[in-house]
Amino acid sequence: MMVWMIRVCKKISIPEVIKRVTQLREALHHHSYRYYVLDDPEISDSEYDRMMQELIRLETNYPDLSSPDSPTLRVGAPPLDKFETDRAFNSHAQPG
Repeated sequence: MMVWMIRVCKKISIPEVIKRVTQLREALHHHSYRYYVLDDPEISDSEYDRMMQELIRLETNYPDLSSPDSPTLRVGAPPLDKFETDRAFNSHAQPG
């Protein structure tokens, strides 16, 4: 990871940027799934945040690489199945 951060300071080619953006998106999708769906993270929150910040910087600096399925545009995730529905809460939430 540090090697890439050093390289960012240098001028890099568009193909290198595209490759890195793709790597970051795939990694972030994978780690989001592990965290939110499986409840079994493989990396620390700080490592995830560093990857997300790097992707945000790249998408900001190269707006043509923006994509609607980018993890930078995702908000939250569905709740895990292990969480139970509160029926009393739901019955009160419904219009009567």
